[in-house]
Amino acid sequence: MSDRRRWAVVITATVFLVALCLRPALTAVGPVLPRIGADENLGETAQGLLAALPLLAFAAASPLVHFASRRFGMERTVLISLLVLAVSSVARSYTGQAGLWIGTVVIGASIAVGNVLVPVILKRDYAAHVSRATGIYTAFITGGAALASIVAVPIADAADWRLSLAVWGGLALLAALVWLPRSLGASLPLPVSQAASPVSVWRQPMAWLVTGYMGLQSTSFYLLVNWLPTIEISTGISERTAGVHVFLFQGFGLIGGLTIPRLLKNPVSQRAGAVTASIPILLALLGLLLAPDLAILWAIIAGLGQGAALVAALTLISLRGRTHHETTQLSGMAQSIGYLLAATGPVIAGTLTEQTGTWTATLTTFAALAAVQVLLGFAAGRPRPPSTI
Repeated sequence: MSDRRRWAVVITATVFLVALCLRPALTAVGPVLPRIGADENLGETAQGLLAALPLLAFAAASPLVHFASRRFGMERTVLISLLVLAVSSVARSYTGQAGLWIGTVVIGASIAVGNVLVPVILKRDYAAHVSRATGIYTAFITGGAALASIVAVPIADAADWRLSLAVWGGLALLAALVWLPRSLGASLPLPVSQAASPVSVWRQPMAWLVTGYMGLQSTSFYLLVNWLPTIEISTGISERTAGVHVFLFQGFGLIGGLTIPRLLKNPVSQRAGAVTASIPILLALLGLLLAPDLAILWAIIAGLGQGAALVAALTLISLRGRTHHETTQLSGMAQSIGYLLAATGPVIAGTLTEQTGTWTATLTTFAALAAVQVLLGFAAGRPRPPSTI
């Protein structure tokens, strides 16, 4: 391999470093959420809202990302989002309670850019290996998320919860520096020839099925990543052990994300992968409800399902779009409506628990939603007619 070719491969692979930054600022919150609540005098409902704010920002910002991408190019838009993420991660921790809320919103909006554009960049750069590249991308996402979860409590013990959240701004800044050469050399708007789609994605039934699948897998993920430690603590498990379980949840998500592409290789039908990825989530939620003493087992099973389901959802987005522009629109739609649905998860969970005094109603509700996800995976993954998304 020539030096020029080797450098091109390295530059292309920097997209995975961006993926590493897309979850730590969010998943570091769950393990220290009780400390934030105690320090800032926030009840369960307010804590649930704080956990949901990034998802609401995802929903609001995602449909707008393709406008910025067409104006500035994908690479430069990603660079700007990384810089904003770095600044807002620090501001959230050290600018008072107003900064906590505003910084959380800005963090969500900046991460939304990567959520929408990285699958499009993957489709462009790895056109012949979309599901495999998506699996690696998801592995970086879940790896970063898992790392943030496992170190959140130790950092908070050594310093405080503010540092355990702010430290991830440094990772975003590092990623921005590594991404900089790519944004200077290859940031071009999408070709005009790809700008038009015969039918808007918002009018495509398949697009709504993909959106529903994306939303439900995100709902269960953000329920567990934010509330699993609190659920386990309520059953007598220590805070540190609960943090380890969240790490296992996300660590096994990495394994699930790397193995599910085998069932997603078919470019026409992804039904087997979408359904297989969803079943473990249903089993884990039922397990937490019926056999909470086996929490570590359910964390592992849920992790396998969540990692696989995210890859399945992103693969559906990538393969259902016929052009880069259409894929960007579908990604924006699926992540906007999907994360809007997901944003209700932490809030509903907090409210149900606050009203009932137990986690039974919450786990029952979300197990039912996981069953719906299985059905949507069956529908969204079916063979597609050539004239539709």
